[in-house]
Amino acid sequence: MAVLLSVYGYCDVGLAKNGTVPPGAAGYGAGLGVLALLAHLAVRFRAPYADPLLLPIAVLLNGLGLVLIYRLDLETPGDEAAPTQLVWSTVGVALFIGVVVLLRDHRVLQRYAYICVVTALVLMIVPIFFPAVNGARIWIRVGGFSIQPGEFAKILLAIFFASYLSANRNALAYTGRTVWKLTKLQLPTGRVLGPIVAIWLLSVGVLVLERDLGTSLLFFGLFVILLYVATGRTGWIAVGLVLAGVGAYTVGSLEPHVHSRVEDWLHPFASIDAGEGPNQLAQSLFAFAAGGMLGTGLGLGHSILIGFAAKSDFILATAGEELGLAGLAAIFLLYALLVERGYRAGLALRDAFGRLLAVGLASIVALQVFVIAGGVTGLIPLTGMAMPFLAQGGSSVVTNWIIVALLIRVSDSARSQPVGPLKSAEEGA
Repeated sequence: MAVLLSVYGYCDVGLAKNGTVPPGAAGYGAGLGVLALLAHLAVRFRAPYADPLLLPIAVLLNGLGLVLIYRLDLETPGDEAAPTQLVWSTVGVALFIGVVVLLRDHRVLQRYAYICVVTALVLMIVPIFFPAVNGARIWIRVGGFSIQPGEFAKILLAIFFASYLSANRNALAYTGRTVWKLTKLQLPTGRVLGPIVAIWLLSVGVLVLERDLGTSLLFFGLFVILLYVATGRTGWIAVGLVLAGVGAYTVGSLEPHVHSRVEDWLHPFASIDAGEGPNQLAQSLFAFAAGGMLGTGLGLGHSILIGFAAKSDFILATAGEELGLAGLAAIFLLYALLVERGYRAGLALRDAFGRLLAVGLASIVALQVFVIAGGVTGLIPLTGMAMPFLAQGGSSVVTNWIIVALLIRVSDSARSQPVGPLKSAEEGA
């Protein structure tokens, strides 16, 4: 069904734009079908107890993303992105299959926690030495090849955070000094909390230097969520919100690139009043408004007026205009199901590492969707990130397929556990 819906959307675009089914419809459907079948077979043979919804949701979101990018390609004949995105999707599915087949137990990853964090920091530092793209140093470009290392770093940091917090959860929750009696917030000792805070500050600091504020916000949210899940103390949520607010105000006031985005958020139609025409955010809001309840229909919108980021940061505006509020709600429900199934798999596990890993990976998807959707709809200031599976971006689609593969592995372990009284952590391991 996921493949058929994607092929139907591809055909619908051709019928709306040219009155005929696109000549590549059969090849597109066969290619996506083969990828989905191979991924399904890998899950059936290597993770037979895995949650049955995770893979179809990923296939449908990826297929819909290819349709939306192809639709926008028709408006930019000299800049076609759909073929490249299909290649990256193939690479992502191949890595998905590799993870499902080769990783038989998610707890193996816990042994490589410190290797993961060192690799993540290296991946985030390397783009500093390459030229900035659209004001941010987050890309490595060599010839016609480009890659965004920070996308891979988020998975590695999730593994490290899950490993460290699971190993020190008792010390984090029950030791330290109470600093605020009203909330009973208890800070752990510096010896326990210091290393993970240092890693987090270093990673966020590097991202701020690169002007990659979207990813730094994602890492901050991931850190606070996992710290809360590991300790069970709601005070960490309050501290996280306060620190996020202070950091956002400081960076938004002092950093010119971020300050301009805050101004666009506060006054999205200022450029129109000044006689300079609508900016990207204003065009995005116009696209959502034009979509109404049921949308204009695939291929019949004008979201290409957003400009160079229509296929990446603002891909959701195309979905909102051409599929309407109903289609947009369906997309958000797919993301919500993906995140909920990840949380469910984590909470069903007996080992703390697997629980934190599943919650962290699902939270990465949730945070990305919130940050991107909030930015393009004017709910929060815009940050440059890719909508999972939908937006143009090879690094993004590959890492999201790896996230789904890890969630499949965790859910297989959770659903294959025998029903009975809970065992101790040592017995579960």
